[in-house]
Amino acid sequence: MDLDDRKIKILYAVIRNYLETGEPVGSRTISKYTDLNLSSATIRNEMSDLEELGYIIQPHTSAGRIPTDKAYRFYVDTIMEEKDREISELKGMIVETEGKMDRVLKNVAKLLATNTNYASVVSAPQYQRNKLKFIQLSKVDSNQILAVIVVEGNVIKNNIIQVTEPLNDETILKLNILLNTNLNGLSIDEINLAMISTLKQQAGIHSDIVGEVIDAVAEAIRADEDLQIYTSGTNNILKYPELADHQKAGELITAFEEKEMLAKLAAKSIEDESDTGIQVYIGEESPIQSMKDCSVVTATYDLGQGMKGSIAVVGPKRMDYEKVVGTLRTMMTELENIYGKDKA
Repeated sequence: MDLDDRKIKILYAVIRNYLETGEPVGSRTISKYTDLNLSSATIRNEMSDLEELGYIIQPHTSAGRIPTDKAYRFYVDTIMEEKDREISELKGMIVETEGKMDRVLKNVAKLLATNTNYASVVSAPQYQRNKLKFIQLSKVDSNQILAVIVVEGNVIKNNIIQVTEPLNDETILKLNILLNTNLNGLSIDEINLAMISTLKQQAGIHSDIVGEVIDAVAEAIRADEDLQIYTSGTNNILKYPELADHQKAGELITAFEEKEMLAKLAAKSIEDESDTGIQVYIGEESPIQSMKDCSVVTATYDLGQGMKGSIAVVGPKRMDYEKVVGTLRTMMTELENIYGKDKA
């Protein structure tokens, strides 16, 4: 007798439940762990067939069933085949959708959640520690000047600055020279208060313009409000009893809904990047307060020229770390191969 889809799902449910609890598994328990919507009686019949086929055994007359070595072998082989197929599909999907990174990252988040049975977070790549390339001030009319700010990666921001009196070409030229001489090549962290104060003094009556330009530079370099975050599998968290507590679950779901919190997680992951690109935060190590009862495993993908993004999996502390790390490393490598520094 071959295993049909129903038997396979029931067998998987028995194995996974037994791995989680170490206790024999009954039909009523299985009815809660599958999406088959079957009665306990029907599940008992299917489990009886699985027992005849040698996949499960009943250790005691009144007990539920536990998996046999044959069941574990089937489970492991099938999972390995599925993982290989998923990774192959991911590679194909990335190639087919090259240039449509938002779609790729959404699919990466979904695949991660499905593959690990945890929650996933993927941030779009952004330039890290951007430095200012140059500033160009030009007159729009008697009351406005245009500040064109270019940072690494050729990210361009245009800002209109209001002026109280017209500026002649010579004044604008002097301001351009002042700003570019002192600020070009600097990151926002390197533009300190002392430097800003000196620039304003040198600008004299035009100190307000210098202040507005520096604010615009900071906004162009940071640009946090443009960070794209993709999530999947949030409801997977509720499958684990230690995270299903009403308050804990509510806080976790809120964290996944709050872009600011997830952006903080992505930034921390990139900041803590190790030689392998993988970071593991366990319990209290998590940068997000509402994830203190979880483990968070992150991978930083590097597309070159300072452009980096983060991939994360969030789950219980008893997560399958080996599987999660392996899956994240594969995702990270594939993104770098397609979009990264070796890409012409």
